[in-house]
Amino acid sequence: LVWLEPLEQRHFDELYLVASDPLIWEQHPNPDRYKLDAFTNYFKGAMESGGAFIIRDTLSGQALGSSRYCAYDAAMKEIQIGYTFFVRSCWGKSINKEVKTLMLNHAFNYVEKVAFYVGANNIRSQKAMERIGGIKIREEVVAYFGEPDRLNFRYEINK
Repeated sequence: LVWLEPLEQRHFDELYLVASDPLIWEQHPNPDRYKLDAFTNYFKGAMESGGAFIIRDTLSGQALGSSRYCAYDAAMKEIQIGYTFFVRSCWGKSINKEVKTLMLNHAFNYVEKVAFYVGANNIRSQKAMERIGGIKIREEVVAYFGEPDRLNFRYEINK
């Protein structure tokens, strides 16, 4: 269904076209990411992370969204997967599960635990986390790259 391509600067316009739908972000802690300045900050963080991907449809090659690895902690044998979004035509399908399965399988070659942070008001993503086996551990105030602190729920999946 999908393949993950390492994100490069040349993907900016293509990914912004996907991200520019305000409805994608309506429950997100930063509902303005559809705006160019907020998305530019998001993309900068993705590039600096070194672990970001553009998600593509296997058949058409069309960009469907993005996700990334971040906050690797070798001592804790842990990494985060986050900053994930998809074009609305993917919602309610198995795309998120497939992407997270690919990323989890790869991560578990190197770590024992994967953490996810989901905005406290992002009911859609909370349900998606539960569908892939994420366990809600606690509430935590988190600042996304270049953004203000916001209340999130930490989910974990262990190897």
